[in-house]
Amino acid sequence: MNRFTKTESTEAETGKPQLEFPCEYPIKVIGVADQNLRQCVIDIMRANAGDIDESQITERASSEGRFVSVTVVITATGKPQLDTIFAQLKATGIVKMVL
Repeated sequence: MNRFTKTESTEAETGKPQLEFPCEYPIKVIGVADQNLRQCVIDIMRANAGDIDESQITERASSEGRFVSVTVVITATGKPQLDTIFAQLKATGIVKMVL
């Protein structure tokens, strides 16, 4: 295979399991501790994944309190949905990292 050929890897080749949709999918968002971060994250998740139950949302402050992580478990329907969520979160300007 030449270096310009793009192929899709299988689980056997990468060692990473392939997702089967729909599935429960946790998305962790890290941002500067700001009162708007949690609501911003929830709004984006709900716009793309439907209603999110409060029990599916966890929040944790960093040891110095400068950053906050908000984890939301959604029902993922496919890669395009996840790509949209990640792009919208990153575009907010208050999100530092999405995992």
